[in-house]
Amino acid sequence: MSPRAVLFDFGGTLFSYRSVQGAAFHPLLREALRRLRLDPGEGAVGRAWRRASGDAFRAFHERPYYLHKELFQDTFRRFAAELGGEASAKDLEWFHDAQRDLVVEGFELRPGCIETLAALRGAGLHTAIVSNIDDDYLLPMLERAGLEPHLDAWTSSEAARSCKPHAAIFEHALGRAGVAAGEAVFVGDSPEHDIAGARRLGLRTILIRDGDLENPGAGAGEAGAPHHVIADLREIPVLLGVR
Repeated sequence: MSPRAVLFDFGGTLFSYRSVQGAAFHPLLREALRRLRLDPGEGAVGRAWRRASGDAFRAFHERPYYLHKELFQDTFRRFAAELGGEASAKDLEWFHDAQRDLVVEGFELRPGCIETLAALRGAGLHTAIVSNIDDDYLLPMLERAGLEPHLDAWTSSEAARSCKPHAAIFEHALGRAGVAAGEAVFVGDSPEHDIAGARRLGLRTILIRDGDLENPGAGAGEAGAPHHVIADLREIPVLLGVR
């Protein structure tokens, strides 16, 4: 493989969701239940959240473009309904802001992220992020992680007015890179969003796995088969023949 550009998904790819899921997410759900005046059993909360999230991702998957604020608030609305409650407009605004703050303040880059980006850029490859997220998430996260100096470009779905797996967001990023699809590699954690969308346009694809952790949109649409599968970002320069 000798590409001219390597495009990365962000969430689940350059950083793991482990740092903002599980125990880190529990205080947010406890506050949500307090606001909704609900007191379900512990097991019911997890089941309700998984159903709500899966249903919301499936409902939004076929839309060529949407704000992720709408997706996240729809998830919360469904979560409340699953438990017999109803989220008000004020509840929905609170949830969006609280979840955004949790992610922006709590996420951690994967091991080897910076050195991998540096190796690729040092070899002359255009290196960029292409993320299904709104700017109010992506921009402060890039700043907090100090990623801007290690990237040639970054594209949010809000900036591209398109969401993966639909073609326009990939085409937007390829245009910024100045390369054809066959000259680019896409690295992501979602077979449904990243791999399926990139393969349809002719990009080479690399799927990164995070053990048994499932990406948030798993099962939302048709999964693409990656050309390569890795478990660590530091495998990428070797895979691409970068020394």
